[in-house]
Amino acid sequence: MWEWIRQYGPEIFAYGTFTIDLILRITAIIVVPRNRRPGSAIAWLLAIMIFPWIGFPLFLLLGNAQLPRRRREKQKIVNQLMHERAEDIPDSDLDPDSPSWLQSAVTLNRNLGAFPLTGNNSAELHIHYDETIDLMAEDIQGARREVHALFYTMASDEVTRGFITALCDAADRGVHVRVLYDHLGSFTHRAVYKAMRRAFDAHHIEHYPAMPIKPFRDGAFQRPDLRNHRKILIVDGEVAWLGSQNIIARDYDKAANRRKGLKWQETMVRLRGPVVSEANLLFSTDWYFESGHFLDESVVVRSSPDTTGEMECQIVPSGPGFVLENNLLLFNQLFYNARERIVVVSPYFVPDDSMLYALITAARRGVQVELMVSSAADQFIVSHAQRSYYSDLLRAGVTIWLFEEPYILHAKHVTIDDSVTVIGSSNMDIRSFVLDMESSLMIGGSDFMEHMREIEATYRARCTRLTDEEWQQRSFISRTLDNICRLASSVV
Repeated sequence: MWEWIRQYGPEIFAYGTFTIDLILRITAIIVVPRNRRPGSAIAWLLAIMIFPWIGFPLFLLLGNAQLPRRRREKQKIVNQLMHERAEDIPDSDLDPDSPSWLQSAVTLNRNLGAFPLTGNNSAELHIHYDETIDLMAEDIQGARREVHALFYTMASDEVTRGFITALCDAADRGVHVRVLYDHLGSFTHRAVYKAMRRAFDAHHIEHYPAMPIKPFRDGAFQRPDLRNHRKILIVDGEVAWLGSQNIIARDYDKAANRRKGLKWQETMVRLRGPVVSEANLLFSTDWYFESGHFLDESVVVRSSPDTTGEMECQIVPSGPGFVLENNLLLFNQLFYNARERIVVVSPYFVPDDSMLYALITAARRGVQVELMVSSAADQFIVSHAQRSYYSDLLRAGVTIWLFEEPYILHAKHVTIDDSVTVIGSSNMDIRSFVLDMESSLMIGGSDFMEHMREIEATYRARCTRLTDEEWQQRSFISRTLDNICRLASSVV
């Protein structure tokens, strides 16, 4: 027997390996392109053809951007619930001075995410990191009925301890506190994550990890990098916070960041008015996903006691539970309708072809297009993939601003002409379009735009402009690395 194995074993192994290799490649050609973006399909096929024994298992692990069937069924229930409850939030008319194309954006958002345009809102912008956390804690300290908090990353450290304490104190005095935090986004900060959970448990706060890493929790495999990336705080259904900032120290409690001096720069918006019910309704959908319980409509949708504001607002949810990429469609709609100016502020800019062409087209037809991104990098592949787009943008006439090191410009907002702002949690990358649950807020009106222009000017003053001549001088190795990472970023 052993003699036969020694004689024929190598030959059988070689033929077997060849056969499996061939089966993997043929299967990939049939399966990978199915209902997938061409760029993503080509990237996956290239990975599988070069390294079939590694690429194909990775495809099985990460190749499906859909939620499992049970969770998709929950999403259908949630979508229906959102449509029904959003009917109780009155529609608002656009300001007469609004451009004609803005109504089509409002209709698009309503059809995609169910939420109406609401008027009589007020909005305040905040960009000072520690101060913003303290202001959110002050709002929680004044809570009388409920506090709803959802953040991609939450932790209890020296900077956020006042925020966590405010939640605990609110629960102790009878306020119903509900907290969600993304599982992967939070538990990787282990010590401060555990400290937060201990505090919540000690004060009997109901809390759940969002999108928990339990691959077969909903009856089928769910890829682990589908995440809840939203940042939302609602107090008593009267005050809401939205934007880019997580509840963690500015260096994300990482020794490597402290050694490099990295600090995150954020933009948050504090809201009052009818739009708060929209934010609350969005939170309630995530709460249902993780707790299995619907919040009563009387808790979620309330008449706002403050309708003195003059701003028109609309929440735009997006994520793998939706059929289309809601945030991508909105951004492209706005870019193609811009007449004078587009300013994009994003930490991660890895667009799909549709967005890249929308921005290049805008620049070529005379729109002033500005892109503000970080010079420092906290994610190797994303940073290099982002850099691969600079040449095309610069040649089209896009102005690229690099934010000063060692800060990470983590703010996420877009302004179009003097008409509309979109601010929220969504990056300008394929991950935010396809894999992450995001929350964006569209705000109309020139009053808010004035404040946004001030924020943009503050950030621009801390930037260096990148020129095409300077960019063309980078090394061959740098160019090659950028292009390889661009290809890797397409694998979704």
